[in-house]
Amino acid sequence: MTVTTAQPAGSPAAAGPSAAARVRDRLRSGLGLIGPRHARHALSAEQVDSLALPIGDDGVVVGVDAEGQPAVLGLNRPTPYDVVLIGSLWTAQVLALRAAATGARVAVETGRAQAWMQMVHAMGGGQNGLAVYEVGRVPPQGASAGTPVLVVRDCGMRPPRGRVVSGPWQSVVTLLPYLSPVAPRLIRQARLVGVQRISPDEAAELGRTMALPRPDIESLPTLPDGVTLWCADRDRQYVMTQPTDAEIGLLGTPRRMD
Repeated sequence: MTVTTAQPAGSPAAAGPSAAARVRDRLRSGLGLIGPRHARHALSAEQVDSLALPIGDDGVVVGVDAEGQPAVLGLNRPTPYDVVLIGSLWTAQVLALRAAATGARVAVETGRAQAWMQMVHAMGGGQNGLAVYEVGRVPPQGASAGTPVLVVRDCGMRPPRGRVVSGPWQSVVTLLPYLSPVAPRLIRQARLVGVQRISPDEAAELGRTMALPRPDIESLPTLPDGVTLWCADRDRQYVMTQPTDAEIGLLGTPRRMD
């Protein structure tokens, strides 16, 4: 038995060849098939405040916080960004490696070029994002949104004023091995300050300079290797830098003294 069903008026079958011809014309023009039609989604002004978007930080993972969550440092910015790290060469080198891994070009200004050459060779002789310059010899880097730059200044206790300063898409990290007479000036200019283990006297002086609370001042002389107190405005966070196997093979394990 053959069952036939009447086609309602206006259906594709009732439309005849003209409907098929229209579909073929749309396919030839590159418009593709007509998809399903849905009602528009609209929110009132009052409902907009209830939206929550999972937007995370974008930048270099410098370690994990006290809860074991990734701590991210956003170095590639459209505005000038100065960072002071009172700590170890090891931490500065890990930061440089990870910044280069995100696509940034890294320019190192240093008076101890030999300490950086192993990294340069491991990254292809300076052709893959990391170059080392003598103090005062860093050329203009031509930073842009497509090619952000990180300048690492490893110039000792009294770094001279740099020829290349922070700017759009060019951040500067100044490494100080200890608290020095120029540290207060650099800290005032910085947007972010990282502090690793220092002596009790240095901690007390830094506490006055940065208005640190008493618990932080007391903890600074006891920080383990690889732990940094990062301070930005009124925000403070302790972060442990955990090296990867590749970083251990290149730089060794975390250490405060170089």
